[in-house]
Amino acid sequence: MTLRTGRRGTAQRAPSRMLRALMAAVATLLTVTALAPAAHAAPRPKAPRQFVALSAVDPTIIQEMRYITAHDFVGEPIDGYRRPLCLLTRPAAQALHRAQQSLLRQGYSLKVYDCYRPQRAVDHFVRWAKDLDDEKMKAEFYPRVDKSRLFADGYIAAKSGHSRGSTMDLTIVRLPALPTRPYHPGQPLAPCYAPRAERFPDNSLDMGTGFDCFDTLAHTDDPRVQGVQKANRQFLKRTLEAQGFVNLPEEWWHFTYQPEPFPDTYFDFPVAWWPVAGH
Repeated sequence: MTLRTGRRGTAQRAPSRMLRALMAAVATLLTVTALAPAAHAAPRPKAPRQFVALSAVDPTIIQEMRYITAHDFVGEPIDGYRRPLCLLTRPAAQALHRAQQSLLRQGYSLKVYDCYRPQRAVDHFVRWAKDLDDEKMKAEFYPRVDKSRLFADGYIAAKSGHSRGSTMDLTIVRLPALPTRPYHPGQPLAPCYAPRAERFPDNSLDMGTGFDCFDTLAHTDDPRVQGVQKANRQFLKRTLEAQGFVNLPEEWWHFTYQPEPFPDTYFDFPVAWWPVAGH
């Protein structure tokens, strides 16, 4: 009996020793893991401190950020746009604030469509432009332009001044401003140069064409644009030039603040809150 009891006791003690050894090994492994340097994930790119969210400088400027929606010439949200935010260099944002103060006194407001644009978004445009079979938004944004001509005619390029942070696309809205109705993918499209009552509705002043219209009628001083439409374009141009902005003659909505803090740098951090957190 004593021998059998001893054998049973030995058999029972062996698993206990094995369990204790296994637990000790696990504890040692956890300790080593805790003390070992953490694997370094790729750091999220931050914007230079000169970049800010426009809303932090002037929350009254209306933001209708198009490239995070499907209502653009590509027909889908664009790479790099994580939030519907206008990010700009601080001098550009402060200059827009001064322009806004002038407009508010007259019963108007600025409205931005696009501001800083990451390089990955520009790359998305380039890929789309090379796909000649994708023309789902042609009827609105480039009805009279052959897609194979977008590079040659200057509508698409491998680099954009927007990526330097001091260029924005914008318009003027009469106050009080009603929101622009949402775009629904697949809805019938009208040419961006159609009469105001026919093209996609926008709460801005009538500038003669919609935003991002790939057509010579979008040239700021196109002689075919007259009357109220011409006056509205000049109102926008005059207001912004007074604060140091320069208009791109081929696009009535496109302005760059001068001098640019980063005239030769094309950034690629995404449009989101965290790249400018704390700025």
